[in-house]
Amino acid sequence: MGTNLLNALIFITQTIGGLYLMFVLMRLLMQISRVDYYNPISQGIIKLTDPLCAPIRRFLPFLWRIDTATLLLAIILQLIIICLVMKLSGGLVFDLIYVAWALVGLSALACDIYFFALLISVVVSWLAPHSNHPAIVLINELTNPICEPARKIIPPLGGLDFSIIIVFMAITLIDQYLLIKPLAVSLGIPRGLILGL
Repeated sequence: MGTNLLNALIFITQTIGGLYLMFVLMRLLMQISRVDYYNPISQGIIKLTDPLCAPIRRFLPFLWRIDTATLLLAIILQLIIICLVMKLSGGLVFDLIYVAWALVGLSALACDIYFFALLISVVVSWLAPHSNHPAIVLINELTNPICEPARKIIPPLGGLDFSIIIVFMAITLIDQYLLIKPLAVSLGIPRGLILGL
């Protein structure tokens, strides 16, 4: 198979698999944050991911706020994407280290979801502060649980919420310097293999 065709197959695998994985992870984060189930965007994500989540849920219960079926599905999907890309790249089809890579990849993707959700939230608060669009409501409900602890440290001043800066800093520190990227380097995750790394 030609190099261009292999690269195209890797790109397609990472893009389609990564998008679906992002929806599964969004579903998990929405459940943890207890967002409005009846929000049309929440309903869309649930309908999109339910065909694969529902069969697993029969065997795995919720633990606290964590839907273990959705978490397991996210890990399996990330693992399948890694195995396919490694096979297409000429690597091993499966190695035990791929499980660790999948966990680090999911953590990186979760950080990216929160980072961009916060970024959208900040931009919207300046452009359309009183918008009731379902996407904006979903983003606010998703990010509020991670912003609340920071708001206790720095309460809103004159209508401006500076606590978001602390959350941005925390996400960046965890992602880039303290946990995710150092783990990715120490585990030898090839650059560009996993969405978010």
